[in-house]
Amino acid sequence: MSIGNGLPYISGMPKITVFNNLSLDGYFTDATGDMSWAHKQDPEWVAFTAENARGEGAMLFGRVTYQMMAAWWPTPAALAAFKVVADRMNSAPKYVLSRTLDTLSWQNSTLLKGDAVSAVRKLKSDAGPDIVMFGSGQIVALLTDAGLIDEYQLATAPIVLGAGRTLFEGLTKKIALKRTKTRAFENGTVFSCYEPAG
Repeated sequence: MSIGNGLPYISGMPKITVFNNLSLDGYFTDATGDMSWAHKQDPEWVAFTAENARGEGAMLFGRVTYQMMAAWWPTPAALAAFKVVADRMNSAPKYVLSRTLDTLSWQNSTLLKGDAVSAVRKLKSDAGPDIVMFGSGQIVALLTDAGLIDEYQLATAPIVLGAGRTLFEGLTKKIALKRTKTRAFENGTVFSCYEPAG
């Protein structure tokens, strides 16, 4: 899968990238957990997401994000609205970090139980495709603390939510980042890529 900068299949240590939509005041969900405010249908953004959905790679989710995605992308409505993205989301290998799930219904999904940091560190040590992580705020913070995230791709929407969940809630230390790419869209969204500065 090539999200944002285009992440190719690499037959070495996988690169882990976080992709998330953010509000102008820094939330990736509103106070009720809703993310529908981030959905955009204008041609420029649809073309961008369709292009980024092409290629090879794997996905990584926490339980909540996985269940939300699994309830939408396999549906006829998702296929009708975003066929290219839906096809890729459904066919891509998916890893799910969960201590409570025992089975997974979405095709090509692998359950990773136990300690999330240990599981992701093992994924990064094995040869395989690059991995993109969506949503999953608590796990993003956990993996950021552990130094396991290689890139953050953030689409900041021109909306103020006033309350919600931040992407890095629970982070225990400051993380310096360097911006590597920025693109502004006509719909007001600004897409930016960051890598750890250290």
